Amino acid sequence: MARNTLARIDVAAVGHNLARVRALAPNSRVMAVVKADAYGHRLDLCLPALAGADMLAVATLEEARAIRRLGCELPVILLEGLIRDGDLSVAADLGLELTIHHPAQVVALQNFGKAPTPRLWLKLDSGMHRLGMDAVSGREAHRCLLALPGAEQVNLVTHFASADAVDSSTTCDQMARFREVTAGLSGELCLANSAAILGHPESHGDWVRAGILLYGISPYPDRTGESLGLKPVMTLTTELIAINDVPAGERIGYGGRFTAPSDMRIGVAGIGYGDGYPRSLVDGTPVRVGEHECKLVGRVSMDMITIDLAGAPEAGIGDRVILWGRGLPVERIAGHADTIAYELVCRITRRVRYRAF
Repeated sequence: MARNTLARIDVAAVGHNLARVRALAPNSRVMAVVKADAYGHRLDLCLPALAGADMLAVATLEEARAIRRLGCELPVILLEGLIRDGDLSVAADLGLELTIHHPAQVVALQNFGKAPTPRLWLKLDSGMHRLGMDAVSGREAHRCLLALPGAEQVNLVTHFASADAVDSSTTCDQMARFREVTAGLSGELCLANSAAILGHPESHGDWVRAGILLYGISPYPDRTGESLGLKPVMTLTTELIAINDVPAGERIGYGGRFTAPSDMRIGVAGIGYGDGYPRSLVDGTPVRVGEHECKLVGRVSMDMITIDLAGAPEAGIGDRVILWGRGLPVERIAGHADTIAYELVCRITRRVRYRAF
């Protein structure tokens, strides 16, 4: 029998979350971000539920190729753009729209001799200082891009550094800088990422970029997706493969990190860091066994974890274990791993089977 470790993908929840984004930004078009294999949720499973998006966004050329191989004809933007002639030819063949964030990319397009698509996206640095042009180079780039043969429209985009910190003034400062830099330039505006869709409606502009929201996950460290009206898309599950009685005083797992304070019934579940379940998780991390919440005890190993079954006294071998998802928000688990939910869902490894429902 195959190892029953599954990432269950609720396709209908993707559609629900897209509708929730539209309700939050009713006057904006939606760019659905599906990079990193739909944030670890499998592009091929999620794509049908995103047919109602206005555009898809990816980071790499190969991700865009995957969309086209799946037969999807929605507009696709490459968020990091391109610079090599050969890649620009591929982008033109596949009808991919480009983000231009550096003067070198403008030169590459001029050498290429045309715009790969009629619509281009100029990224301006409003304060994150990662990708994007400053005011002077941005205005010159805007002029040069519009002069390219085949270019009909140059839209204007930026990215917020701290939109997930609702009380921070950084996002407001970035919005003000962006408005100043783009004053008088033609093109539609795209500022809001997932956190800004929720917390900064004044940033919505002509387009919004919905990423983690589509997968039912909160961009805020202190909120869950469900508290924001979203539905979790991924539920990561496995089974109990053994149950052992451990006497008081005995130590459990690698390094003996956890010592049994009393006689304990310990479940062993078939999942570990080899599947993407992080080794950094601490004792007490919540785990659901059947309908009951239990706790992780002992260090996560490559293939297995150990669970205190005090909360599920009737548990038996073969019972389902939920690591995150329905009934156990991934945001809670991320807090116990000292990371963000984005990382957890993106790190699932190839030996975990995916199943849509």
